[in-house]
This record gives sequence, C-alpha cells and structure tokens, in this order.
Amino acid sequence: MRDPIDRFHVLTGGPGSGKTTLIDALKARGYATTPEAGRTVIREQLAVGGKALPWTDRQLFAERMLTFDLCNYAEALEASGPVFFDRGVPDVVGYLELCNLPVSDAAMDAVDTYRYARGVFILPPWPDIFRQDAERKQSFEEAERTFRAMIAVYSRLGYDLVEVPQGPIDARADFILARISL
Repeated sequence: MRDPIDRFHVLTGGPGSGKTTLIDALKARGYATTPEAGRTVIREQLAVGGKALPWTDRQLFAERMLTFDLCNYAEALEASGPVFFDRGVPDVVGYLELCNLPVSDAAMDAVDTYRYARGVFILPPWPDIFRQDAERKQSFEEAERTFRAMIAVYSRLGYDLVEVPQGPIDARADFILARISL
C-alpha cells in the first residue's frame, strides 16, 4: 500500500452530510486523516480579516482551498498506511463549476497529478443532520447541488463513487473500512 493511488481515500459530498464527523471517527480509530480545506480557509480568513471567503471572493477562496489541498496531499505522503481525506483536489474543481467560475489550468493539472484511490466515498445530503453555522452558510438546497457537482466531477475524472449509507457514525466508519478491506 505504498502508492497513494492505493491508500489515499477521499470522503466527499455536500456540506452538512457528516464528512468531518466521519473523518474524526476514523482518526479516533488511529487512521491518518486530513482536515477539510474549506473550513480551514474560512477560519484563517476570518481570523485575519481576509477576503478569500465564499461569500466575499469565491475565486480566491477556491485558489486557497487548492493550495491547502495540495499541502494536505504532500503531508499525507509522509504517512504510512491508509489516509482519509476530508475532500480532495477534485472538490475544488466541483466548487468552481458549481459557482460558474473558470477552472484554471493549474487546477486541472492538479486533478491529473494528485490522484486518489479509484473508489471515492460520497456522502449524500442528510436533512436530519444538516446545520448552518458561522462557516457553513449554504442552504440545504445548495448542499444538494454540491453533492450532484461532486458526483459529476469525480465521475468525469474516472473515479468510482461509493455512496456511504446514512446511519450511526460507527456503522459508517465500519462501512468505509470494510470497503477498503481494513
């Protein structure tokens, strides 16, 4: 399992579908994980009064997320065993397309260069757990559109989507680990 293609596993989907909670559960079980770019960039920008925010400058926000995701990938190369990513580089392309913004050549080069395991875990919208907060201002309808955008971009890039069933967090973690034979 040395090749990132074999051991780098992405969890994606719309906001508020339980991705980060699931990533945290996998981390608690001892697996390497990466933080979500979007929330991290938002927190950093709010702390410094920056403009790379989805409600201020979506293009700049996407650029910052791409940089963050590339750093996540580079850091994950140092880990041994499986690594679970709270979104991946293709999510940035999906975000740009969802926002009807241009996708840079650099972003397209990145999705070709920084590859993950072929099976990408996608979490469907889940109204029972969806919540807005200071960092997640999207509506549930936007979460549904984001979900569909992630399906489109990951499929187009040759990934196979594996839908994670809704349910208790331990059952969701067990589902993922069983799918990658751990």
